[in-house]
Amino acid sequence: MSRPPQSPPGLPSRKQILDFIAQSPTPAGKREIARGFGLQGQEKIALKSMLKDMAEEGLIDGKKTAFHRMGGVPRVTVLRIVAIEDGEAIAIPDSWQPDDATPPPRLRMVERGKHSALKVGDRVLARTEEAGAGWRAHAMKKLPAMSDQLLGVVEFDGAGKPWLAPVDKKVRNSAPIADLGGAEKGQLVLAEPAGRAPRSGVRVTEVLGDPLAPRAFSLIAIHKHGIPNHFTEETLAEAELAAKLPLSEDKREDLRHLPIVAIDPVDARDHDDAIWAEPDGQGGFRALVAIADVSFYVRPGSEVDREARKRGNSVYFPDRVVPMLPEVLSADVCSLRAGEDRAAMACHLTIDAGGRVTDWRFTRATVRIAEVIAYEDAQGRIDAGEAAENLQNLWACWAALTKARNDRDPLALELPERRVVLDEQGRITHIALREPLDAHRVVEDFMIAANVAAAKALESKASPVVYRIHEPPGREKLVALKDYLATFDMKLALGQVITPGLFNRMLKDISDENEKALIMEAVLRSQTQAYYGPKNAGHFGLSLGSYAHFTSPIRRYADLLVHRALVDAFDLEQPAPKAKLPATSGLSDRDRDDLGKVSEAISQAERRAMAAERETIDRYVAAWLSARVGEVFETRITGVQKFGFFATIIGLGGDGLVPVSTLGADYYVYDEKAQVLVGKDSGTRYAVGDRLRLRLAEANPLTGALKFELEESDGGRVEPRGKPLPLKHKGKHMVGQRGRPGNIRHQGRRK
Repeated sequence: MSRPPQSPPGLPSRKQILDFIAQSPTPAGKREIARGFGLQGQEKIALKSMLKDMAEEGLIDGKKTAFHRMGGVPRVTVLRIVAIEDGEAIAIPDSWQPDDATPPPRLRMVERGKHSALKVGDRVLARTEEAGAGWRAHAMKKLPAMSDQLLGVVEFDGAGKPWLAPVDKKVRNSAPIADLGGAEKGQLVLAEPAGRAPRSGVRVTEVLGDPLAPRAFSLIAIHKHGIPNHFTEETLAEAELAAKLPLSEDKREDLRHLPIVAIDPVDARDHDDAIWAEPDGQGGFRALVAIADVSFYVRPGSEVDREARKRGNSVYFPDRVVPMLPEVLSADVCSLRAGEDRAAMACHLTIDAGGRVTDWRFTRATVRIAEVIAYEDAQGRIDAGEAAENLQNLWACWAALTKARNDRDPLALELPERRVVLDEQGRITHIALREPLDAHRVVEDFMIAANVAAAKALESKASPVVYRIHEPPGREKLVALKDYLATFDMKLALGQVITPGLFNRMLKDISDENEKALIMEAVLRSQTQAYYGPKNAGHFGLSLGSYAHFTSPIRRYADLLVHRALVDAFDLEQPAPKAKLPATSGLSDRDRDDLGKVSEAISQAERRAMAAERETIDRYVAAWLSARVGEVFETRITGVQKFGFFATIIGLGGDGLVPVSTLGADYYVYDEKAQVLVGKDSGTRYAVGDRLRLRLAEANPLTGALKFELEESDGGRVEPRGKPLPLKHKGKHMVGQRGRPGNIRHQGRRK
C-alpha cells in the first residue's frame, strides 16, 4: 500500500491512524499501518506502543492484525448472520466477544447474486460501511460455518475421553470435546467447533441439563432450529403498556349481546376466533366470525411488533408454546375469554341457502364470549341432542357452507394427526391419533369463509394483500405420481386440466382402505408447499381463487398484516392514547411499499416451526416406545432405499428403518425406478405400502429415530400390496417421505 498523500515524516497522529483504518479497503493491522506511512526501524516500535495506548484510551479495538475504531467495524471483516428481518439478513462481527463493554453492532446485509440466500448462522467475509445511523455490509465470500452451534449429549469413552453425541438423526458421528466447559456426563449441551479442522473437536458453550427430563424434547427443537424463545425486558414492558389500552367505543361496534362461542382444542393456550350464526328467515344465515383485534395492541414499528415479525408465528409443542406475542397479550388481553369484554375484528357474513357468501363487512367490535367449548364437548352436545340454540344454528349454517364446499370440490385428504398427552409433570401418559369430528369441520368452514371474505374485501379496495398461496402441482411431481399410480393399474392423463376434484374422484373409486391410504399419501406428496405472498396465485387445495389468512393474528404474523390492511381499507383506525406507543394500527409505509420481503420471511418461519413441531413429536413417540423395545407391531412400509426400508407403526406413527443387512442371507437388489427391494434368490419383495409385522429393535428419544427388525424368517408379512412387480419393472414408485408435508392440514387450521 502506498503512503497516504501529504503524510508527514515520522509517526502519524492518532487522527491519521483512525482515518487510515477507516479508509483502508483491506484489514488494517500494525503491518499495514507501518507500510502505509512508510515507517522503519524504531518508528515501528514506537507505532506498536502508540497503538497500545490508543487501545487503552478506547480509540481503537481489535488485534494487531486488524484494528478498527472503538465501537466501529473493520472495512473488511468476517460477519455472522444472526437474524432475518423482513427478508433482510442481519449480521454481527464474528469475532465480537460476549464480555465486550459494548454490544456488537448490527449490520444489514446488502445481498446480491450468489450471496442472496443467506440464513441465520452463515459466516461471510464482507465489506462494511456506515450508512447514516447504522451499518451495512456487502458479502464478498461465504465462509465455512465455524461457529454453528451443535446440540448433543456428553459421553465418555473407555479411555475417559469426552465426546458429543448428536441429537439430530441426520448426524451420524460423535465429535471429540476439547473443552467441557463444566459439563458432566449425560448432560444436554450446546457446543461449537473449537477450531477449523475437524480434529480440533468442539467446546461446550452452554449446559442445558438432563436430555430426558420433561420438556427437554421441545428445548432440543428450539435450540436446533434457532427459534427465538425469550422476550427482552423492553418488549415485555411495552406489552404491559399496550395491554392497558382502554377499549374506546369510537368506531367499535358493540356485539356483547350476541351468544358468540369459541370452539377450540381442549388444551388450547389461546383463543383468537369465535363464531355465531342465526337463520335470516329466507333459508340463509347471518353469521359472524369474531377474531382477536391484535392490531389494536401491536402497533407497527413497536418493540412487540419487531419481535413478532422476527418470530413469524407461534410454535406449538406438546409441553409448551413459544408464542409470537408476550403472554400478557397472547394468553390474556387478546385471547377471547368467556365472560370478559374483548377487542375483536368482526367479519359479518351473509350466507344464502346454498352456502355461498353473498355479502360481507368488517368492523372493529367489542365482544363478550358466551362460552369456550372444547371440540369434543361441542360434538357431544350435538350428538346427544342437548345443544343450545346457538350451537344448533352453527351446525345448520355449516350444513349450508358444506353445500358450497362440495360445489368447489376442494382436495379431500383425511390425514391422521398424532396427539401427545402429558401429565402435570410433563411425562407422557399416552399418544393417539386425533379423531376427526364434525366440530372441527364446522369451525374450519367458518374460518375459510372469513379468510376468503378478507381477501376479497381488500381486493375491492385495491389494498395490499398477504395471500395464502397454494399453487397447483408441478409437472415433475405429476409425472412421478402418474408412474406410481401405474403400479396400481390406475391412469393419470397429464394432458387434462389438473384439479382437486380429479384427485378426489380417483380416491373415491378405490374400495380397499389400505390402498386408498397409499394413494392419498402419494397425492399429498405431489402437492406444492403453501406460502405467503403479495401476488395472488390462488389456493389449489381449497379450490379458491383468492385466499388470505385473517383468523389467527395471535399466532400468525400474516394474519396481523391482513388486519392492518383492513384497518386502512375500511377506515377502522383507532389511535393509541398512550404516547409511548405508535399511533397507527394500520400498515406501515415499509410494508405497504413491499410486502414481498416480510411474506418470504414469515413463510420461512412457518417452515421452521413445522419442522421443529414434527421432530419434537418424533422424539416423544420414540420416548414412549423406548419402554416397548422388543415388542412386535403392525407396520406399513413408507419408503424404500438401497440400504433398507422405512416403516411406520399403524395407528401410532413413528418412522423406523429396517436395514437391508438385517433381512437375512439373501442378496437384495434395489430397483430404483420401482422403489422395490427384491431378494435375488428368494424373490421376496419389499415395496411401499406393504404391511408387515416388525419387532422394535431400538428407540432413541434424543434423535427421535426408531429401528425395526423382521419378526420372523418369513419377513413378517401381513398383507401384500397389489399385484407383484417384476424386478425390471419400468414404473416408478413415490418413496414415502419421513414426516408428512404441512402445506394442508385438514383437521387443524394451517391451510
